[in-house]
Amino acid sequence: MKKALMVWGGWKGHEPKLCTDIFAPLLRERGFEVTIADNLDIYLNTELMTSLDLVVPVWTMGTITREQEKGLLGAIASGVGLAGWHGGMADSFRNNTEYQWMVGGQWVAHPGNIIDYTVNIIDHSDPITAGLNDFKMHSEQYYMHVDPANQVLATTTFSGEYATWVTGTVMPVVWKRMWNQGKVFYSSLGHHASDFSVAEAKEIQIRGMLWASK
Repeated sequence: MKKALMVWGGWKGHEPKLCTDIFAPLLRERGFEVTIADNLDIYLNTELMTSLDLVVPVWTMGTITREQEKGLLGAIASGVGLAGWHGGMADSFRNNTEYQWMVGGQWVAHPGNIIDYTVNIIDHSDPITAGLNDFKMHSEQYYMHVDPANQVLATTTFSGEYATWVTGTVMPVVWKRMWNQGKVFYSSLGHHASDFSVAEAKEIQIRGMLWASK
């Protein structure tokens, strides 16, 4: 049986516990033994971390100690997969640049806050996005600093209505990458747990977690 670890906490506005409660059962349905933690000290448990197939971080902002970060980065580098969404993975530990390098991006803004926007699938052959069409979201549209090494699967385009200087900017929404031996997946969808009522957003996340798993 595959093993997954979900670690939730940080800013409550992103509903980390509710989001964890959505995806933990879905992973179990797909044959994972899921451990859920609400303390970053679990990253210090080397025996546990190296036994995992997948880590799903659901932790917005906050701080992480050098030792906790080392435990997480080391596990992923060894081949454990990493997969997450929105602020639970890419608006975490703002002072930790090596963590951000692993993730492949970092949140910087969401002009207009909750708005209507379109997600465009740009890779129709990848198993994470195959068979899916462009779709609408009513949520935060993430403006991010992103790693050019990411393999981008979906994007969104900023209209400029709320920040005229980024009119027409095409921003990655979904990507995958490697961190040494570990596969890393990220989707910026899922500001609130209710965002996963959009079938495509939920399906992309599930597929991404399965892809990243060791």
